[in-house]
Amino acid sequence: MKQRLSPDLFSIPVEQIKSGFFSDSYFLRTQEILNGDNHHPKVVMQIFQRQSAVVCGLDEAIAIIKKCAHNPDSLVIHALHDGDLVEPWETVMTIEGDLVDFSHLETVYLGILSRQTKIATNVHKVVTAANGKPVLFFPSRFDHYAVQASDGYAAHIGGVYGVSTPANGSLWNAEALGTIPHALIAAYNGNTVKASKAFDTYIDPKVNRVALVDFSNDCVGTALAVAREMKDTLWAVRLDTADNLVDVSVLPQMGTFKPTGVCAQLVLNVRKALDSEGFSHVKIMVSGGFNADRIRQFEAANIPVDTYAVGGSLFNDNINFTADIVMVDRKPCSKVGRNYRPNPRLSLVK
Repeated sequence: MKQRLSPDLFSIPVEQIKSGFFSDSYFLRTQEILNGDNHHPKVVMQIFQRQSAVVCGLDEAIAIIKKCAHNPDSLVIHALHDGDLVEPWETVMTIEGDLVDFSHLETVYLGILSRQTKIATNVHKVVTAANGKPVLFFPSRFDHYAVQASDGYAAHIGGVYGVSTPANGSLWNAEALGTIPHALIAAYNGNTVKASKAFDTYIDPKVNRVALVDFSNDCVGTALAVAREMKDTLWAVRLDTADNLVDVSVLPQMGTFKPTGVCAQLVLNVRKALDSEGFSHVKIMVSGGFNADRIRQFEAANIPVDTYAVGGSLFNDNINFTADIVMVDRKPCSKVGRNYRPNPRLSLVK
């Protein structure tokens, strides 16, 4: 049986949400009108979206309802589970009860479902494209820090191997992973070998030694220099060449392919150079502009990448959820085209 996350795991500003601070104003006015008119119909609210997707955010949405609804014990919730694959228009959750008790929550729970499902779905596409190779979730610098915990959880649901911040891993007890940043290399006057050795000296030995080797735009030369210095302790090199640069090893090979950034030829060059000097144990990690399509191309061409670190593309596109009342006092009542669609896959939330 699938387990749900406890509502107590989430950091929820309960009083602000209950007061309607994060709610569209028309939901608050709906409550004011129904209370003023002493009109309390029992409704069924049905929630769906319009794509094939990996649904995520249900556990947090349920936590919002349980902690921020008025009279939450009177509400009946049925829902799928985080990680379920869903079809367009498939009902993912229903809420039954007095609309006054939960009308103010619609904006909040739809936003949670929309964001987390987007990320879980994007990660799932990338992980599928990577053919079982590890995918790292590294886009947190591109958005507000407050969403890192839920983003990291959604990435986990999508199948990611690792995340970059402690907050990303907080809901699923994962440690943050990370390599050497360009800033550390710059602090050592651009000397990648010195920066890598300093990392090796001061960081817990349990952490894999991964050297970032594009600082001087010479990935082959830098990778070899670090490997010669660190030998068996070097676990991997990371290629992160900017998309407007051509690495010096690729310049003589330019022709019919796009030579900029971390192109396939650059990976082949680094792999060949490492292998030729006996460093076949050193893995290759790539980052910088990767998405599902680009990874799929690399895999189809058998480019020797061991790990993909993916960033901003995991925040692309939107998956928007909608909530509709479909039953009122146990009788069908809905906007035309939004009829009640029972889903036998939903389970009662206890």
